[in-house]
Amino acid sequence: MRHPIDPNTLKAFSEKEHAYHAYQARQDYLREQQSIQLEFDDRRAEVEQARTDAEQERAKEQERVTKEQQRAAKDEALAENERLKRLLADKPEPSDPETR
Repeated sequence: MRHPIDPNTLKAFSEKEHAYHAYQARQDYLREQQSIQLEFDDRRAEVEQARTDAEQERAKEQERVTKEQQRAAKDEALAENERLKRLLADKPEPSDPETR
C-alpha cells in the first residue's frame, strides 16, 4: 500500500527546488557578468597598449626627424663655412697703402 505524501512536504520540496534554481540562475548570471568584465578589461588593456605603442612610435619618429633636421642644418652651416673660406682664400689681399 502506498502512503500518501503530505502536501506540506511536497510544498517544502517545491520551494527548496525553486530556491535552488533561483540560486543557480544568480550564480550563472554572476559568472557571465564576470566573464564579460574580464573580456572588457582585456580589450581595454589591449587598446591602451596599442595607444602607448603608437605614442612611442610617434615620439621615435619625431626624434628621428629632429635629428635629421639638425644634421641637415649642421651640414648646411659647414658648407656655408667652407664657401666663405674659399671666398676668403680667393680674394686678393688689400694692398697696403704704405707699400705703394
